[in-house]
Amino acid sequence: MELGVAVFGDASAHPGTGERVSEAQAIRNIEEAAVLTEQVGLDWFGIGEHHTPEFPASAAAPILAAVAAQTSRIKLSSAVTVLGTDDPVRVYEQFATVDALSNGRAEIIAGRGSSIESFPLFGYALEDYDTLFAEKLELLLAVNRSPRVTWHGTTRAALNGEYVPPRAEHGQLPVWLGVGGTPSSAVRAAELGLPLATGLLAGNAFRSAALADLYRAAAGQLGNTPEQTRVMIGTPGFVADDGDAARELWWPHYHQFMRVVGEQRGFRAPGREAYDAGTAPDGALLVGSPEEIAERIVRLHERWGHVRQFVHMDWGGLSQSEHLHAIELLGTKVKPLVDAEIGEPDPSGTATREAAVQAAGTPDDE
Repeated sequence: MELGVAVFGDASAHPGTGERVSEAQAIRNIEEAAVLTEQVGLDWFGIGEHHTPEFPASAAAPILAAVAAQTSRIKLSSAVTVLGTDDPVRVYEQFATVDALSNGRAEIIAGRGSSIESFPLFGYALEDYDTLFAEKLELLLAVNRSPRVTWHGTTRAALNGEYVPPRAEHGQLPVWLGVGGTPSSAVRAAELGLPLATGLLAGNAFRSAALADLYRAAAGQLGNTPEQTRVMIGTPGFVADDGDAARELWWPHYHQFMRVVGEQRGFRAPGREAYDAGTAPDGALLVGSPEEIAERIVRLHERWGHVRQFVHMDWGGLSQSEHLHAIELLGTKVKPLVDAEIGEPDPSGTATREAAVQAAGTPDDE
């Protein structure tokens, strides 16, 4: 199993002091965290797209390109790309550029996005939410398959066989479909032959695995290959040397994040009781000691059968030093324990990528 880290690039106010880092420093903090993620032996690093003062990482590709120059092994991904308000051609070009600079380590998680600030920013109407995503996903996959695409839709200018450079050097870019808890989205991933990426944000982490069951059932009926039927899950969380200390330290940051997001999206932030339930053994929040986190990931794998687990920790003004120490523990303490139970991932990913390209068909110039 692969283990990794996702970030938003947190520039939130510290819940105790009110201090915050600049948006520029938040971006530099991402770069530092990503380089450390490789150094401590983890497998994957993802950047979530937002356009807010708290989360200024609005453009994952240039940050990942900077990380590519300082790393040699780790996979570099969006988590997610809000595709409905972006141009699929530019998304492909940017990540193919990251792929070139990283020698084949770029990935895309394409999703609708749970936040909506990009819609007014780029002049899109929320009532077109579903159409924008469906059409742009179709175009992204078409451009990924072939360097010349003929495409007509309602959400952007048509393509009439124009060439889209640069082409990914080792075949198609890995594209995962990011989904929430909606069953139809899981079925869509299967219908498109795409691996599924989902997040566990609240509730019971084991009951929600019904989403993966539905996805695999649909994929089986469609005859999808194992490479097309992979699952990754991401969870909020935090790792510290001591479990109780981890839960106490991360609570105000979690609450701060949920309060700010709740004000933006119109819900009330969960209280301490909900947080304690979330950090319990069956909850969705991976907060604890390395031993506790490893045990919970292994249990999740037994139910979800996922090939990649990532943890998202930079919430609510968490200091960079605390974040970096947690990444260090995830790599040096949690990963060896998980590998001992589940097995180490293919470090190159080459076999998986080649199999996925074969399953999708060979790109051509027509």
